[in-house]
Amino acid sequence: MLIKGNLYRFLLILIFCLLVTLEAADLLLPNFFHSIKITGYVTIGIYMAAIFTLFLLTKEFDQKAKELQKNQQKMKNIFDSLDVAIWSHDLKNDTLLITPGIEKLYGYKLENFYENSYLWKEVIYPEDLHVLEEREKKIANGENVTSQYRIIRPDGEVRWIQDSGIPTFDSKGEFVDFSSVLFDITDRKESEGLYQSLVEMSPDIIAVVYNGKIEYINEAGCKVIGAECQEQVVGQSAKNFVPAQITDLIKNKVSSTGKVENERYNFEFQVRRIDGEYIDVEMAARSILYEGRFAIQVVGRDITQRKKSEQTIKFMAYYDTLTGLPNRNQFRNHLNDVLQHQQNKMHAVIFLDLDRFKIINDTKGHTVGDRILQKVAGRLEKAVQNEGLVSRQGGDEFIIVLEDVDKENASQVAKRILNEFSHPFDVNNEEFYVTPSIGISIYPTDGKNEETLIKNADTAMYQAKDRGKNTYQFYSNNLDGISTWKMKLENWLRRAMEQNQMTLHYQPQFHLVTGKIVGVEALIRWNHPEYGDIAPSEFIPLAEETGLIVPLGKWILRVACEQRKTWKDAGFNDFPIAVNVSVRQFQDEHFIQFISDMLEDVDLEANYLELEITESLMQNLENSTIILNQLKSLGVLLSVDDFGTGYSSLSYLKHLPIDKIKIDKTFVDDITNHSNQGMMVKTIIDMGVNLKFTVIAEGIETEEQVTFLTRNACQIGQGYYYSKPLSAEKLEKFLFENKGQTQF
Repeated sequence: MLIKGNLYRFLLILIFCLLVTLEAADLLLPNFFHSIKITGYVTIGIYMAAIFTLFLLTKEFDQKAKELQKNQQKMKNIFDSLDVAIWSHDLKNDTLLITPGIEKLYGYKLENFYENSYLWKEVIYPEDLHVLEEREKKIANGENVTSQYRIIRPDGEVRWIQDSGIPTFDSKGEFVDFSSVLFDITDRKESEGLYQSLVEMSPDIIAVVYNGKIEYINEAGCKVIGAECQEQVVGQSAKNFVPAQITDLIKNKVSSTGKVENERYNFEFQVRRIDGEYIDVEMAARSILYEGRFAIQVVGRDITQRKKSEQTIKFMAYYDTLTGLPNRNQFRNHLNDVLQHQQNKMHAVIFLDLDRFKIINDTKGHTVGDRILQKVAGRLEKAVQNEGLVSRQGGDEFIIVLEDVDKENASQVAKRILNEFSHPFDVNNEEFYVTPSIGISIYPTDGKNEETLIKNADTAMYQAKDRGKNTYQFYSNNLDGISTWKMKLENWLRRAMEQNQMTLHYQPQFHLVTGKIVGVEALIRWNHPEYGDIAPSEFIPLAEETGLIVPLGKWILRVACEQRKTWKDAGFNDFPIAVNVSVRQFQDEHFIQFISDMLEDVDLEANYLELEITESLMQNLENSTIILNQLKSLGVLLSVDDFGTGYSSLSYLKHLPIDKIKIDKTFVDDITNHSNQGMMVKTIIDMGVNLKFTVIAEGIETEEQVTFLTRNACQIGQGYYYSKPLSAEKLEKFLFENKGQTQF
């Protein structure tokens, strides 16, 4: 800029001198220099125009230079921010150009590479030096080459480098220039290595199939099919091991268009081992990208040796998973055994219900409530000691049988129980006071069979509640001893049906993998104008006992179907509504006709109605089979509720027209609350899948439960984790808000 400024000044001085000279000459010799003066002015004008043009060009060149410098700096900043280096070597002039990015990659200073142009080779991991030989061969042939190798940085850290080299040859075929771009790919290589380790170490079969051939199979898969190494399997047709109809089914399911991305499909079939034997496997399949091609990934396991699954269900079906106490099945069997073999002795049945437990459970949540129930079980066992069997019937109800006792002995046990409950329960550093209401029946004076003794002990328990709770009461057959509470509840229940105090709430069911709504369960709710909300567990047993369940059940079915028709007309087409049906309803000889007529009146197709039955229905298997087949002929869906709590009917299920089974909430709680970590749930799912049933888990409350259920192939779930039971209006709003997630 200094030179350029001096040039401008020199030219201006020169022009000024010329002008002065011309004027002086004109004064001295006016005639002679007049023509010269004119010519001088013209020349000066030309010089001035040239100077102006030169000025403009110089300014433009200066601006371009600044832009070039700015762009160069921008490119430098980009290269400096990336783990990328560029290496260019002009072999003719032996000129080396290296970008500063190489310092980040290798950990050495830039000048180290200029001082030693072989430094990049010297730091290569010794086991990867063979890559250089392959690289040099390709370059010598004029091929572009991409190599991957490890380097050792000055601090000892090992990094992966991807080196993409481009050789240049002149017209004579001489190697004149070489350029290379280097990337740090350590993170990618380590991720690939970790994934490969997980796959290889997995105990499950993991394989990839492309175009009908096995492209990859892990070590566990080789062992399952009896192969000694992967080479025995890779490259072979999948049909060598799996029946053709199964491979075609998997291909059609997974690879067909319109499927949800990464949607998983579950299959169960037989695989032919290399030694010719057949094994049963359960397998999940989905579409993946494998080496740039769409292929099928399968993950499965050998279920041939699934040990004693029915025996496991039988054992666990007799124990309460939350408290570890015998459940109602175990208790009834034990009581019947006592009555059968000790007929000449006195025995006592104690029925116990917790006062105010519902308030704690509703306000503090199921976690606190469950912890209290566990502590209650411990206190009951401590109070009873070795004098009897303590069982949990469900909810907050417990039953105890005392063998070979009289009234005095039973009173002593009841007093010990009351004493145990005089102290608060400590849960999460909070104290909770829970008291029991206890009813006692004595064999043989209050009943000679299991059903009567339990019923009368239950009646006595309501007497204890009516007398202020936190006390015990022996059963009396005197009319004045009948439970006032039970009588009130029965009268209220009759009026509630007449005065439309009952409503239905609806809880959606979700496909655990896709998150789509695939069903809705109708649940009855009773809001008494004075007493408030009355739990179904309190009035449904009474309705069954009094026979009111028959008209109440018909009302529930009609209202539920009318609501389903409303949703169908609103465009929600492809999910059924589930309604619980009791044994008493099945005993109604007009039940089948009622269902048929009701569906016709409502104008609802039968496949939109799902009836949930309990396993207790199997007590009269012959009659139940007839009724279920008749319902199935109507097109109604059938599911078994509380599956696994009544093992006695399990062996008959495969002969019944059942579509679904529901895992009881107590077993779902077992996933996180019990030391066996969900073994019962897993076994039930396995049994359900083996029997070709759709498996539904109810009472889901945590993401951990969802993960466990999904991993073990449970298809459908419902519970507070997804949605609490909603009114018809709220559920309809929920359906519209989640319309993209409903199954239609």
